[in-house]
Amino acid sequence: MNAVVILAFDTATDAATSALVAGGEVLGERVSRAATLLADIDELLRQAGLEPVDVDALAVGTGPGSFTGVRIGLSTARGLALALDIPVAGISTLDALAAGAPGAIPVIDARRREVFVPGAVVSPADLAPEPGTTYVGNGAVRYRDVLEAAGAEIPPDDDDRHLPHARFHAQLARSFGPAEQVEPLYLRPPDADRTRKS
Repeated sequence: MNAVVILAFDTATDAATSALVAGGEVLGERVSRAATLLADIDELLRQAGLEPVDVDALAVGTGPGSFTGVRIGLSTARGLALALDIPVAGISTLDALAAGAPGAIPVIDARRREVFVPGAVVSPADLAPEPGTTYVGNGAVRYRDVLEAAGAEIPPDDDDRHLPHARFHAQLARSFGPAEQVEPLYLRPPDADRTRKS
């Protein structure tokens, strides 16, 4: 296989996604949980008839989302990059959501009655959508009533556009480099930091 093989994954939200992409073609994709990420990666490679050494680069979701989920994804990317001696690209989970739903606004559940939107963490009630604006993501699903009351349109809960599919991470990846240079995108301090300062 001569095409560049990219292994992509995102564990920032409740649904972890992973994909294997070669030359822009999706060879396989999985949706599960962060706890099964390595098993998912192994299954993707086996289904494609590839070995770990066949992977040329990684694309990993950098958040925002669950602090633990983001750390799992970045730690996995760093471990694999080191073991396989391959570069990594970090991709915003919000950007991946937006790529899967052109024209929609991505919204990720930030817990504590807040949501992550591009560049900010806000209360769902503070979002003021133009009538007919579409919102996608687990934050849009969780706060459907609030957002729809404000005029937003939310696809059905099981709509594929609510997931940050890893195939979009691979498509968005442009700049690859050392794994240690990929930084998480939190948009607010982790809960552990807030507790420590109290």
